[in-house]
Parts: sequence; C-alpha cells; structure tokens
Amino acid sequence: QVQLMESGGGSVQAGGSLRLSCETVRADWRTSCMGWFRQAPGKEREGVAGIVTIGGHTNYAESVKGRFTISRGSDKNMLYLEMNSLKPEDSGVYYCAAGMTRFGTSCSLNPATVDFWGQGTQVTVSS
Repeated sequence: QVQLMESGGGSVQAGGSLRLSCETVRADWRTSCMGWFRQAPGKEREGVAGIVTIGGHTNYAESVKGRFTISRGSDKNMLYLEMNSLKPEDSGVYYCAAGMTRFGTSCSLNPATVDFWGQGTQVTVSS
C-alpha cells in the first residue's frame, strides 16, 4: 500500500510563498504520476499540478501556472509544491496524490483518477 504524508502548510499573507512536502512510502509502479490537489470549503476537490515520475514532465492547472512549481527530491521519495505569489483563492486543504492516469507526458488532474491520497495539509492565504 502506497502511503503519502504531507507537511508544510500554514498561514501566509497574499503575495507570500509556501512550500509543501510529501513523503512517499512504498511507492510502486502505480506512482508513475504524482501530483497535488486542493479543496476549498464548499467546493469540489481540484487538481493543481502533476508530474510524471520517470522523465519529470510537469503540468499545471491554468489558475496556478507561473506561480506554482511541482518537483521531486533527489532521492525520489519526496514530492514538493513550491507556491509563490499566493492569493486568497489558493486557500484550502492541499492533498498529495499518486496513481493518476498518465497521458503521454502529462498527468490527469481529475481527482477521480487518483489511486492514493495523503491526509491533507491546510493552506490559508489572507488578503
């Protein structure tokens, strides 16, 4: 069973930055795609960023392009999300995810395709 453990959430003012981390335990072939999703109160969970674990190709939701960067650690057991120029609408619970459907060099950002979820970490951006 793949396990994902997030850390690094918190509160920040608009325009600030945060870095989320996700430790992967017992990763296997199903983690060919990993990513970050988020869910704001009263809203559906949405995909933020994905990374193909072999090759490192990344893809992003339009709302975060140019502001967020997804990456993996050198030991391949860590996944990161660097978030810059944060906006209040970026607030929510952020989830590390694995096993999304892969389409060539892109990962699906549809939550329905996720096989494994972390427990989530809260991000709050104040105006």
